[in-house]
Amino acid sequence: MLWSNNDQNDNKRAETKKTDKLYSIAVLLEELKSEDLHIRLCSIQKISVIALAVGHVRTRTELIPFLSEITDEEDEITLVLAEELGKFVDFVGGNEYSHTILPPLTKLARAEETVVREKSVESIKIISKAMDKNQIQTYLFPVIKDLANGKWFSSRSSACGLFSICYKSVDKSSKEELLLLFRELCNDKTPMVRREAAKELAELAPIVEEENLKKIIIPLLIQLSEDEQDSVRILTIDNCISVSKLINKDEFITYIIPTLQNCAADRSWRVRHLVANKFYQVSESVDPEIVKENLLEIFIDLLSDNEEEVRVSGTARISDFSKQIKEYQETISDVIFPIIEQLSQDSSKKVKVSLASVITLMAPIIGNQMSIEKLIPICLDLLQQDISEVKLSIISKLESLSKVVSEEILINTLLPVLIDLIKDPKWRVRCAVVDYIPKLGIQLGVDFFNEKIIELYITWLQDAIFKIRETAAKNLIQLTKEFGSDWCTYNLLPHIFKLLKNPNYKIKQIAMYSLSLLAPELEIDIISDKMIPKLTVLQNNKTPNVKLYLAKCLHELIPYTEETNIQEEIIPCLTDLLNDDDQDVSTFAKIALDEIN
Repeated sequence: MLWSNNDQNDNKRAETKKTDKLYSIAVLLEELKSEDLHIRLCSIQKISVIALAVGHVRTRTELIPFLSEITDEEDEITLVLAEELGKFVDFVGGNEYSHTILPPLTKLARAEETVVREKSVESIKIISKAMDKNQIQTYLFPVIKDLANGKWFSSRSSACGLFSICYKSVDKSSKEELLLLFRELCNDKTPMVRREAAKELAELAPIVEEENLKKIIIPLLIQLSEDEQDSVRILTIDNCISVSKLINKDEFITYIIPTLQNCAADRSWRVRHLVANKFYQVSESVDPEIVKENLLEIFIDLLSDNEEEVRVSGTARISDFSKQIKEYQETISDVIFPIIEQLSQDSSKKVKVSLASVITLMAPIIGNQMSIEKLIPICLDLLQQDISEVKLSIISKLESLSKVVSEEILINTLLPVLIDLIKDPKWRVRCAVVDYIPKLGIQLGVDFFNEKIIELYITWLQDAIFKIRETAAKNLIQLTKEFGSDWCTYNLLPHIFKLLKNPNYKIKQIAMYSLSLLAPELEIDIISDKMIPKLTVLQNNKTPNVKLYLAKCLHELIPYTEETNIQEEIIPCLTDLLNDDDQDVSTFAKIALDEIN
């Protein structure tokens, strides 16, 4: 009887659970029909919950058809639905049934709203990865045909994005049919469809057969590059990059060079702008000789373009392009550098900033001699111009130059200019110099740093701008790692100890901050015998901020201090600070004491 009652209770609980689940599903499905947008949106975001609850079979046979019938006018709803369906492969039973998700996505791919169509195409691509060749041939191929032959441009536009995922997996006759459809879409009367077709061409080119590449894809590329709409022509450079990797030298010269020349002279500055930005990627696909003989002239024309944005875009790629003709040093000297000099005097501030961001990257390409003769004079000229962004860009990348030229050039030519920039009225420029000079000092060696830079460096720890003081303090870590703890003990710490006596509380603070940063790099006896005694005397300072920083500094030094010094010096000092009238001082002292305990 007992067992019977237990079985009955289990059955009742199971029935109740099943009823509750079915009720929840019914509620969610009902919410999808609600007039309230927020309720429908929340419900559509939970369709995976419904799918999980009803199981694979009912998801395929009931839920998917139900979702296919949704005709919501709100784009927010259909966008979420398109995204969620891309995650549905596991819910319909795995890869074997992945094609069952296509009907609702196909319908969404015809939507008027662009973002909905794009998300639908994206989800179809995700699902296609779960399909085998037979599924793609049987189910996806007809979908593409249906969309490509659609009455409305929205349908044809979505079809364009699906050719490359289908082409590899269908039979020969289907491939021929796909290419015919693709050609029709490239000639579509609607610019938006032609644009999507032009976008897909770069994806389709690498997977078609060589014969079809030359017979169909390249002619379409040339045709689209001459389209009346600049929104279509602007995609030509991407297509050229893709096709350039697939053809030989003669074909490149015959087909791609004239196309690039036309694009570089296009009537729309937006097209020229994108060509200038991506031109170097074309040069990466071909031999340096072709770059020198056929592409260099086009690139120089882009750098001399009348439109500011085109020059900016091209200038940012000078070093990338120059890498491709690195073996032709004379050409770089005679052709590239005259245009660089011209750009350094450009009337546009944006062009100069763009040049400053890449000019030092030319040094590894051209080597020591040309850097001295041509590059450094241009850099020095830019550093002396009254544009802080230009100075910042050059200083932030000076390391590329300093690794190439000799120490003598660095000391006699570059360092004096940098030291002079310490007086620049723009604090960000000064901060960039403070951040770079330690790297230069490490390169020039400890003796040079001690003789020429260390005294200057200590003044940066006393700068009126906190960010400069902080940057100088943080760089002390790298200097100590490079020059050693003994160097820090005998050459650096005496200067910092002097700063602890500075009447300005901000200087005392940065000195304590510097000591806390240096502690992990120093011997424990140096911290215990030299640092701690210099710090604890500050407990009698009248400025709350100094005592607050003292408590924080001592807290940081505890792991690096001898136990005797902790007990005899740090704990008494913190105990005194614990009783301070200032609440913040007392709080930080308590935190430090709690850690000791």
